[in-house]
Amino acid sequence: MENIREAYRKQRYHFVGKFAVVKPCIWVKKALNSNGRIYCYKEKFYGIPTHRCLQMSPTIFCNEECIFCWRAHLRELGSKIEITGKFESDNPELIVENSLREWRAILSGYKTNPNVSKEILEEAMRPIHAAISLVGEPTLYPYLGELIESFYKHGFKTVFVVTNGTRPDILEKLDPLPSQLYVSVVGPNKNIFNRTAMPLILDAWDRLMKTLSLLNTLSIPTVMRITLVKGLNMTDIDGYAKLIKMAQPTYVEPKAAMDIGWFRKRLPRSAMPSSEDIRKFAKKLAEKTGYKIIDESYPSRIVLLSKLDKPIKLIKWSEASKVAPPPT
Repeated sequence: MENIREAYRKQRYHFVGKFAVVKPCIWVKKALNSNGRIYCYKEKFYGIPTHRCLQMSPTIFCNEECIFCWRAHLRELGSKIEITGKFESDNPELIVENSLREWRAILSGYKTNPNVSKEILEEAMRPIHAAISLVGEPTLYPYLGELIESFYKHGFKTVFVVTNGTRPDILEKLDPLPSQLYVSVVGPNKNIFNRTAMPLILDAWDRLMKTLSLLNTLSIPTVMRITLVKGLNMTDIDGYAKLIKMAQPTYVEPKAAMDIGWFRKRLPRSAMPSSEDIRKFAKKLAEKTGYKIIDESYPSRIVLLSKLDKPIKLIKWSEASKVAPPPT
């Protein structure tokens, strides 16, 4: 496993446990360098302050090998580990403490950056949002509920979890719940799903269907994230509409798979949809489902659909930042 960890370190992942990792995304860097004037879609849609968002994962393991994923698959790094979910796991409290310590160590490098104000850096050093979405599949980590609880205990106002939906058994009993749950849906039917997600388990599609059927029973905002690849999974709008009608998520987020990282080793640049491609796709979904377009982020190539008139702002901006301007 040490060769796997070393490969991740070279990609600037920071280990905060045996398998847990943390890494600032490009939007955190942009937010710091612009004094908060540049921000990611989570800030625009949900009020999550970009510079105070800590992105991490409790495990690097995943039971799918999505063709568009910008992360390296473990097998591409030489791992022959069978993904069973029964591997050694890190203590959740230790993961949170180490994540905060490592996060601050990473950001300390900005102290000498003349473009980064002392005030915004001080806020960034005190993250209030945890995005459990960096790499791997978080529901393979056996203490996910305890991890979420630990983030809340450490003063985090919101926690997002992004899952591929292959562990409905975990989601059924998850306690506490995150502030918002994302489920990735990368195909409108089993055939396209299998070609896109390339699951390592035989019943991944059936498990995803069970997860989608759970969404409208949860007491939190839920998101169906549809990551799109040109020439692969942008067909069968009726199939996607059927899944949306079944799941009744709070939001639907069609998003372009981005031509970065290991995407480039598996797919041509032409496979990345344009912002206009995503908007056209979203309009077709709206026509089929009764959901409406309520926002979009052009730089992130993502459109937000909902039956709500506007997205729920999960953090009041007065609590989010005293430095960065509110998103527009």
